[in-house]
Amino acid sequence: MMKKIVLLSTILALVIGLAGCEKLKARDSLNKGVQAFKNAKYPEAVELFKTSVDLDPNFTTGRLYLAMAYMSQYIPGADSPENNKMSDAAFSEFKKVLEQDPKNTTALASIASLFFNQKKFEEAKDWYGKLIAVDEKNKEAYYTLGVIAWTKVFQVRMDARAKLGMKPEDPGPLKKKDVREAVSEKNLPIVEDGIKNLTKALEIDPKYDDAMAYLNLLHRERADLAADTESYKKDIEAADNWVQKTLETKKIKQAEAEKKAAAGGITTEAPK
Repeated sequence: MMKKIVLLSTILALVIGLAGCEKLKARDSLNKGVQAFKNAKYPEAVELFKTSVDLDPNFTTGRLYLAMAYMSQYIPGADSPENNKMSDAAFSEFKKVLEQDPKNTTALASIASLFFNQKKFEEAKDWYGKLIAVDEKNKEAYYTLGVIAWTKVFQVRMDARAKLGMKPEDPGPLKKKDVREAVSEKNLPIVEDGIKNLTKALEIDPKYDDAMAYLNLLHRERADLAADTESYKKDIEAADNWVQKTLETKKIKQAEAEKKAAAGGITTEAPK
């Protein structure tokens, strides 16, 4: 009986030792992959990260790097079998990361970004919503939802203006009531949602000048849907104010960056 216990203990120790050895090899492969990744050797990095997760399938960090290596090879807007293959591989690996860690914000944000870059805006909205559910202070998620809103409504309004013989620079709102109401029914809820999300982004970061720039654009979208001239002027004024705030904020941030760079460039001799 004692011999069996000793034998089982020995086998268990060997199994644990082998498992530990595999994990060490997985991390060594990861480190080599990270170096290849930093040097933009993405195919090489992919193979090293694959080895890492093969050695330790539960190694979330290795799988996350593998997904990122695939994503780094994806070129937004390039529709080719090879490019789509990279996108699909990245998505698959990010999903596996989420199976192990459902609240992994890097995986959630990356999947949302993949769909956004593919112009699959409804899917992107869904994933940015999942990201916000986990990280309610993620300003980039709210900002991108605002960008999606503007992207969806802009061309619809431009097409309506063209049909009415209105140039982009002509003052609004849209001339014909029936056309305006039809566009408003489609666009206004999207515009309002976009303004809400961009406002949230600015609550998180009051110096978020990119969010200010898109608030300007969405107020112009809403202005063209106004039922009266007074409402139109109110939104145009708001849009102009956001333009001014964007410029002022960019100047402040530029001055801060220059001041920081100048301070970083000053060196003093160590006391003797």
